[in-house]
Amino acid sequence: MLFIAGPCVIESSELLACVAEELVRLNLKYQIDILFKASFDKANRTSIRSFRGPGMEKGLQMLQDVKSKFGLKILTDIHEAYQAGPVAEVADVLQIPAFLCRQTDLLVAAAKTGKTVNIKKAQFLSGLDMEFPVQKVRDSGNNNVWLTERGNIYGYNNLVVDFRNIPDMKRFTDTVIMDCTHSVQRPGAAGGKTGGNREFIPAMALAAKAFGANGFFFETHPDPDKALSDGPNMIPLNELETVITSLIN
Repeated sequence: MLFIAGPCVIESSELLACVAEELVRLNLKYQIDILFKASFDKANRTSIRSFRGPGMEKGLQMLQDVKSKFGLKILTDIHEAYQAGPVAEVADVLQIPAFLCRQTDLLVAAAKTGKTVNIKKAQFLSGLDMEFPVQKVRDSGNNNVWLTERGNIYGYNNLVVDFRNIPDMKRFTDTVIMDCTHSVQRPGAAGGKTGGNREFIPAMALAAKAFGANGFFFETHPDPDKALSDGPNMIPLNELETVITSLIN
């Protein structure tokens, strides 16, 4: 069972270290595989005034510091094809954001790095539609593809999860991940920011496990209410262990 966890965006070296220390502790205690996730740039924020992160150059150095100090595998997202090569020098997994999962040049560039490519399913696509993003990566010479469910648009400012997407996507890859935190978002519903209902995260995880998910994605923060991105849908760091143990027991 695979786990991905970390803050939404790189806020500071201190935050990265705080989260990384907890992930290392959980890895050792439960003998599980947790990848560290944080974004160097949130290029798809609702408002131009929203915090985006330190940028690629500084952000990659900070992620490399986490990798070197704590020995954690790194997952981070890319938004443009030119980012794939430099990011692959640090990250073990390149993540394709949901809104960009049909961008051919982005998928091909990620594939050609040889790194694992995690494609998040768009909010406007079905699980079966993800056959074609997977095909783009594989036809570019890379068979290491994961898919991630993160909910579908449900009217305005809301998402709903159709858990049938999980077995549908397992037709195309052995690794299907449930993004348990982005799936409880209320996009753009907080006055130019994304809202969310973090109280549903544990149930989302368990439901996804019942439908066959074998990976789980959690954005986490020691104080989500003070997080600079996606706070309302993040799980408090001190609650992460409880959710993980509910999945592995």
